[in-house]
Amino acid sequence: MTTEALTSTEYIRHHLQNLTCSLQGGHFHCAHDAAEAKVMGFWALNVDTLGVSLVLGVLFLFFFRQVAKSVAQGVPSGAQNFIEWIVEFIDNSVRGSFTGRSTLVAPLALTIFIWIFMMNLMDLIPVDYIPFVAEHLGLGHFKVVPSTDPNATIGMAIGVFFLVLFYSIKIKGVGGFVGELTLQPFGKFGLPVNLFLEGVNLIAKPVSLSLRLFGNMYAGEMIFILIALLPFYVQWTLSLPWAIFHILIVTLQAFIFMTLTIVYLDMAHQEHH
Repeated sequence: MTTEALTSTEYIRHHLQNLTCSLQGGHFHCAHDAAEAKVMGFWALNVDTLGVSLVLGVLFLFFFRQVAKSVAQGVPSGAQNFIEWIVEFIDNSVRGSFTGRSTLVAPLALTIFIWIFMMNLMDLIPVDYIPFVAEHLGLGHFKVVPSTDPNATIGMAIGVFFLVLFYSIKIKGVGGFVGELTLQPFGKFGLPVNLFLEGVNLIAKPVSLSLRLFGNMYAGEMIFILIALLPFYVQWTLSLPWAIFHILIVTLQAFIFMTLTIVYLDMAHQEHH
């Protein structure tokens, strides 16, 4: 993909367009532009987001499993040291934010942090490499950063939201959960206001989780695309410092998503918050 072949607007739109496909008339059809993707309807799938997320998830599980199988006594390997450091870091984060008792929270936090970090890290691949390969494979579009797709971030946030609902009902019971939504903070006489405030507070959790991650990663990707539009000798001057700084953003966004998940689950385990 070259900037000479497209105008700046077309170039940006091309790089921000997912590989969206759906089953139509018994055939798997992929959209050529955003307008065609929009009319595909609800069952249109962003194949690049799903594919990259799945591959990264499999790599994460394979690597951690291989290290776990090869754990040795005595002097550990570099990979084992790295994994143990990550696990200890996640464990300390959970202990510091989660006051309940659950065997799910720590593994969930580890999965969220590593998986989102790997998704975000794909943003460091030069913006033209994957579209260039995709174009020669006849795909037309291919976004390699799943966390710049709101469908992915909202999907993960909804998963966390259902866990919050599950533990809220499990720990407090249906009556306790409903009472929490309707009787706080103004008691039974303020039921409509209580329900509105608590309902907004509950819905805001997955919305804030998903949009924060999406917004930060989308902005980072956009900056890389804008840098790619500049003359070649300017690109290296700007892209390297931004890539180094972006490593902090990549890590921070994964950490924030993980930490908020732990906090929300901790609130679900408490009788009052």
